[in-house]
Amino acid sequence: MAEKERETLERVIKAKIEPMLEEAMQKFLGITIAELEQDISGKLEQQRLIGFTIRADVPFKEAKRLFRKEFLEKQIQTHYGNISEVADVIGLDRRSVHRDIRSLKVDVKRLRSRLYKPGTFEREAVDSMIRRTLESYRAFLQPEKLDRMYGSVAELSESIVRVLPLHAMSWKTAEEEFEKAYLRKALEDEQWRLSRVARRIGLRYETLLRKMKRLGVRKDV
Repeated sequence: MAEKERETLERVIKAKIEPMLEEAMQKFLGITIAELEQDISGKLEQQRLIGFTIRADVPFKEAKRLFRKEFLEKQIQTHYGNISEVADVIGLDRRSVHRDIRSLKVDVKRLRSRLYKPGTFEREAVDSMIRRTLESYRAFLQPEKLDRMYGSVAELSESIVRVLPLHAMSWKTAEEEFEKAYLRKALEDEQWRLSRVARRIGLRYETLLRKMKRLGVRKDV
């Protein structure tokens, strides 16, 4: 993520999203839980590929193919099936998009039968993330209050996505963001044991190191 975009996202989270979370907690839980707020806002800050699946349980090449297919399908569905518009948005020419549609076996006719408004997939992802985060606090909250908070999640997610700076993403940028997210998840799953990660995801050790350096993937101190 470009530094300017990251700064913008941080400002939006601090100025708009955190107050939304605090208001919802006060209204439905009766208290503000700093850890819960930080959990949700932190996850929003770390992810740029909101609404996309990162399959770190499969080899790198297969996971990337699955991501590219999902990315292209969702672009088609949220741009009303217009391939020329999709090409403009993701920074490819129309011929290249059609080539990827064929190679990835994307069923355009099926996708055009079910189109979505921009932001739909992001809203669903934020909704799911908030629910999973709330679930991790179940042992510490009164059940009836937690149920009321759950009832507000759909509206809260809609409000969050409305203010999130969701920039159009080029094909190249999307692939880079995928690689960063995939490698970080694979590395965390294996506790940053590089040789083991390389074997598991089907990359040469030297290739893994080069990708980590190029993408700026490193263990947080």
